[in-house]
Amino acid sequence: MTKPNFQEMTHKELIAYILEHRDENEAFRVLMDRAHADTDAELHPAPQSIDDLKHFPELLEKRRQQRKADS
Repeated sequence: MTKPNFQEMTHKELIAYILEHRDENEAFRVLMDRAHADTDAELHPAPQSIDDLKHFPELLEKRRQQRKADS
């Protein structure tokens, strides 16, 4: 059996492959390299308190709405 070419896989294909082959470190590395190189990736600050953590879904939705309004 030949090894898949992870570089040629789409993002969705790569994630599906990783979910089916959780011990495949090379595929995971390719996914992380792509995430690191993605300049359009949406980054969120880590919660700073228990209250932040409790309200994270609302904070995330608020941020998404702000981004939608800005674009």
